[in-house]
Amino acid sequence: MWFKNLLVYRLAPDTRIKADDLEDKLKAHALQPCGSFDMESRGWVPPRSDDRYLHSLERQWLIMFSVNQKLLPGSVITQTAKERAARLAAKQEHPVGRKQMRDIRERVLEELIPKALSRRRTLGAWIDPLHQWLVIDTAADRKADALLESLIGADVEIEAKRLETQHSPSAAMTLWLSSGKAPALFTIDQDLELKASGETRAIVRYVNHPLEGREIREHIAGGKTATRLGMTWKNRVSFVLTEQLQVKRVVFLDILKDETQDQADGSDDGEEQFDIDFALMTGELAAMLADLIEALGGEKKSS
Repeated sequence: MWFKNLLVYRLAPDTRIKADDLEDKLKAHALQPCGSFDMESRGWVPPRSDDRYLHSLERQWLIMFSVNQKLLPGSVITQTAKERAARLAAKQEHPVGRKQMRDIRERVLEELIPKALSRRRTLGAWIDPLHQWLVIDTAADRKADALLESLIGADVEIEAKRLETQHSPSAAMTLWLSSGKAPALFTIDQDLELKASGETRAIVRYVNHPLEGREIREHIAGGKTATRLGMTWKNRVSFVLTEQLQVKRVVFLDILKDETQDQADGSDDGEEQFDIDFALMTGELAAMLADLIEALGGEKKSS
């Protein structure tokens, strides 16, 4: 349940979503099994085992978007189609034409789709209706877009825009590295990507490497800017910040996990543990995101 990546959206000021309405709309668009001839189905699933499609705790909401996808590699279709085309060519005593090959592939696809296994992928989204934030647990824009499209498809009246800050993440990260000074409450870790802006577009990556040395400053002086930087907030949450303001590889450190265990001691209730984890996760991420936005000069206001 702990989010591993964060794409952060600001909800429009006039967004007014009621919990009961959202629950009903998500339930009406629940995930269904793939049909016999469908390669994919999309819909909503309950975050917990209580059959509620909207999990609400302390004015924080959690929803889960899921995709069932048939696994049918193109190589299997191609191989099967080629085998049938070879048999047909031998039977008719001349090569298979383009139209015949296209028809063969279509028939193969129709036959194999119902037999294909399905894979389910689930994507969580945290909604803070009070402060009007939407945070999606993914590093891929296309997956976030699919979730948002499915919300709109469920008749949820929502308008969400990616978070923008006054200072670009790339400029801020480059400044922190060149000055050797991290913003308040943050420390710089040992993962970094630098990119040149010239024709070469040269990229330099450091993994588990100290970033305080002269070598880093020389790269920056030579025109490279930071595009990814590992950071830790208050010794509680570590992550990688990107130039697109994505927060990737989020790790809740042992001190925070210990707190959840302390609160859950003596309880075998999985749902209680879920609530404890969700409350701590949202509380920590809300505070961390607020400090990160401040470090980046504050939120850019819509014109």
